[in-house]
Amino acid sequence: MYFDITMPSALFAVTMISLFVNRKTEGKLKETLQEKQVGILDAVLLVGLMAVMIYLIVFVRQVALILMGFYLFAYSMILFMFTYIFSNNRWYVAILPPAVFILLYAFVRDTSFWMLYLVNIYGLVFAVLITLYLVGLYTWKTTVIFGVLLTVMDIILVLVTGTMVEAANVARSLDLPVMVSLPLIPLIVSDKGLLMLSLGLGDFFFAGLLGIQTYKKYGKQLAILSAIGMSISFFVFEVLLLNYWRGAFPGTLIIVCGWAPFIVWKQLAQRRSSRPETQVQL
Repeated sequence: MYFDITMPSALFAVTMISLFVNRKTEGKLKETLQEKQVGILDAVLLVGLMAVMIYLIVFVRQVALILMGFYLFAYSMILFMFTYIFSNNRWYVAILPPAVFILLYAFVRDTSFWMLYLVNIYGLVFAVLITLYLVGLYTWKTTVIFGVLLTVMDIILVLVTGTMVEAANVARSLDLPVMVSLPLIPLIVSDKGLLMLSLGLGDFFFAGLLGIQTYKKYGKQLAILSAIGMSISFFVFEVLLLNYWRGAFPGTLIIVCGWAPFIVWKQLAQRRSSRPETQVQL
């Protein structure tokens, strides 16, 4: 019976780091974003645009080069922004992290050091930074709507059409930190070498978004429990995938299966507690 503790632990760590760091960064980021928020229509359009982009990546190969430029620009900007904000607006300090990232990508990306270590380190860092940057744009309502639509899209593109898997392979060929690939623990060695598991940054962001919004609506305790639930769900699904499925599976669905039971339980508990007690007089 194969199982893995690496990716569930990484998912839990990124979610918890995002959860607690967000409390310290939210105020400064709101000033930068001027408290803009994603509306319901925005959430629907965003998921639609994501689906269109995934199809373009697969069927229009020239988009891959545009994608590479977009990711390099986006990663550089987010590194610059966070460093700029937390270095007391010192641009000469803020320019260093994105410059180092671009130089490493340009000159080291063909090496095993980049492919095995740096791409995963940057992937985990970006997963946290992207979560902290975007989470303030969402309310509880838009988070739920976005989560449902994203999960449905993920199920269709992974299990029905397979387009998401093809898009991931194209993105991975660019050697960009768009996903995190970690060896399974306990180690599993096949004929092709050490077995690795990959999870996209979007899944890390999704888990962090759900965790932070749960914190805001229901408090610290339930947020931590939901983060544990998402990690346990990932562990259980991995056991099934490693032993019986051995194929791609929508990560968003796994995350929702671990998060949703806690939210449903909390809402049912709140409804029971809000009901007026009936008094029987004799």
